[in-house]
Amino acid sequence: MTGVSILPDSQPTAETTAAAKGWNALTRELDAWAKAGRTATFWWRDDDAIAVTPALERLLELSSRHSVPVAVAVIPHRAEKALFARLARHTNVRVLQHGYDHANHAPEGTKKCELGRHRPKATVLAELADGRAKLKKEAPPGLLLDVMVPPWNRIDPAIAAGLGKLGFTALSADKPRKAVRDPAGLVRANSHVDTIEWVNRRFAGEEIVLRGVVKHLAARRLGKADRDEPTGLLTHHLAQDDAGWQFMDRFFGATARHRAARWLDAARVFRPAS
Repeated sequence: MTGVSILPDSQPTAETTAAAKGWNALTRELDAWAKAGRTATFWWRDDDAIAVTPALERLLELSSRHSVPVAVAVIPHRAEKALFARLARHTNVRVLQHGYDHANHAPEGTKKCELGRHRPKATVLAELADGRAKLKKEAPPGLLLDVMVPPWNRIDPAIAAGLGKLGFTALSADKPRKAVRDPAGLVRANSHVDTIEWVNRRFAGEEIVLRGVVKHLAARRLGKADRDEPTGLLTHHLAQDDAGWQFMDRFFGATARHRAARWLDAARVFRPAS
């Protein structure tokens, strides 16, 4: 599908007019990829999984309905055993390690961080090793990838440098990557657009999310960002409101209908470059 609007039905209000421009901009950008004979790749990361909940079930149903692979970042210290059995029954999911217990160790008044320099490096890495051991024990073969997702997308370079010795091969935070491999030799693939506005803990809005998606896609197409880094959509199923879920449904449907768009399995996203 190219040249056809992917704008969902809506009433003409100021908010929906802005959203309409966003959907049309997405159509034009994907059409530009198609005209160039290229495929706009995407990947989906969902953070903070700990248990089987109605929100998780909604996430998995959405993934199944649109055949969109999802990478679920699990908090190992808090994860319940039933979570892994449920995820293993879903054919389009991968598990990534989301820190250790998603606890903030930064001083009051500074940005939240679990994997920072606020504690001894050995202590932080020991926790991550314990978390990795739990995930490897609980997750069936093929479900868990050797990918670290730092809580709040923050990790000190000294901690990142120690991940390889624990068996990690990749790292996922946010913002466009500077290189396929970071200074520690880890494959990088980040998220680029968060669907939640965290100050008020609600959906960020169609126009804002679509603008972020189109911005990264255009930067890739024009060579202003890594052309090969898939555009990453970040969600948090436990914090998602109805507006957010409805947007995701529309967004997955819209991209699935466009011949220049493709959603990637995280196993491919984090495949080491040859």
